[in-house]
Amino acid sequence: MEHQREESNLLNAFLPKCILEYFTIIKVDQFKESINIHLEENNIIPQEYANDNLTSKGFYDEIKVQDFPIRGKEVYLYIKRRRWVNETRGTIVMRNWELVAKGTRMTQEFASFLKVISRYQAGKL
Repeated sequence: MEHQREESNLLNAFLPKCILEYFTIIKVDQFKESINIHLEENNIIPQEYANDNLTSKGFYDEIKVQDFPIRGKEVYLYIKRRRWVNETRGTIVMRNWELVAKGTRMTQEFASFLKVISRYQAGKL
């Protein structure tokens, strides 16, 4: 467990700032030419649904995003976005990354990350 925590701290230095606030590193695969970092969105109710009754219902299909290279290796983020059933409204919802970007002070790097994952709509996941 301690080794895993140290690895997460090290990766946090290379990942877009604030990413570990919203995602957990599930697995890291290192290959000769690439590093694959697998992330799952944390089960934190989106602010825009704070007054609704949400139940986590797993994840959308994983998406692959290329990040900046590390030590000459390509870096890929495999991201699983969470989905919730909004029991109040009878709908399926996900975090609106555009609202996150507008409501926080963040680095350009994290804003760019949010822009990439916001392109993926629920119907395409």
